[in-house]
Amino acid sequence: MCQNHCQSGAIEICLRVGAGLVQRREVRSLKFFGPKQNQRGGGAIACAWFGNRPLPSTCDKIRDMPQLPRIIRRRQLAVVLLPVCILLQASTLASNPEMQPQRPRITGIEHVSIYVSDTNRSRRFYSDVLGLASCPRITGPDSCFLVQPTDQRIVLKRAPTQTGNDSVKNWVAEVAFATDDVTEMRRYLLSQGLAASRIGSAPDGARSFAVRDPEGNSIAFVQRSSPKIAAAQPSKQIGLHLIHAGFVVKDLKAENHFYVDLLGFHLYWYGGFKDDTIDWYELQVPNGSDWIEYMLNIPPGADHAELGVQNHFSLGVNNVHAAASQLHSKGLQKFDGPEVGRDGKDSLDAYDPDGTRVEIMEFTPVEKPCCHPYTAAHPKPGD
Repeated sequence: MCQNHCQSGAIEICLRVGAGLVQRREVRSLKFFGPKQNQRGGGAIACAWFGNRPLPSTCDKIRDMPQLPRIIRRRQLAVVLLPVCILLQASTLASNPEMQPQRPRITGIEHVSIYVSDTNRSRRFYSDVLGLASCPRITGPDSCFLVQPTDQRIVLKRAPTQTGNDSVKNWVAEVAFATDDVTEMRRYLLSQGLAASRIGSAPDGARSFAVRDPEGNSIAFVQRSSPKIAAAQPSKQIGLHLIHAGFVVKDLKAENHFYVDLLGFHLYWYGGFKDDTIDWYELQVPNGSDWIEYMLNIPPGADHAELGVQNHFSLGVNNVHAAASQLHSKGLQKFDGPEVGRDGKDSLDAYDPDGTRVEIMEFTPVEKPCCHPYTAAHPKPGD
């Protein structure tokens, strides 16, 4: 009945009246189809489809509709039939668990986006001080830098205008993860009740979409169809791998439901300023060694300087003391460290012109960490 009009691979609702043609309507993950012209008689058929296969248990005839009202012909069918469609979707997924979309692989951090107040000044920091090369095939107002040889990216975005309570708190604008199937990832998250943006395509061929985690952080998923850019690490580049990103978290349980239960992240390490507290909680991606770090117990009234310390990203190096010497030679005289942290890793903290912390960290610990042992493999330079 509806088969010729439901081929997108999503859970769909098809509506046909008599022999009338259909048109597509979309509300979140459901797609609604209604007649382009009024037809007398025949009633209507509502069918749920998965890919190109019908689900007979969800096909019901809507009787007593000898003539469709004008409101439906005016493309407001979704409003009229929304309760029916929601029930069809729920019954379809509940009665056919094997047809639930499966989560694709998440292999690492693809990019972090950072808000900046002065694009030219920040570009000088990331190119001249950190030695990062510009991304090829980039258009638009944002600036982009490559981390080689891992083909990851740091994107600079102009900060929104700040007005009173609407000022930007987190200057790590977005953390994006690499996946090998962005379409299926979006379908999976929609099936879990999350709101997701449409999939967009970038000039360099990347396809991506974004969601919000429970605390409002922008989280993107990116698929690159083209192979990694064949480029050696620039001789002046500090950092071989974008190994983690951290952000302030207020509700660990809610965030873990998103990252652990839905996305499959797993524990890497946790610890605190004291042995019996948890101030840092680190989760690795399910199919790689990159991680995110919850920054816990941050006062609600923390100012921009404090939040710049907490919301950060990290570049991995083999020798942080060599990196410190290189930063000095680039004219950056003020940074914290190097020193061994509570996680047992030797690292230093540099800051971009807007105060966002760039942590330069060795890949493996040089001492036993406090509080809790590591529970997964450490990242490597070329991962």
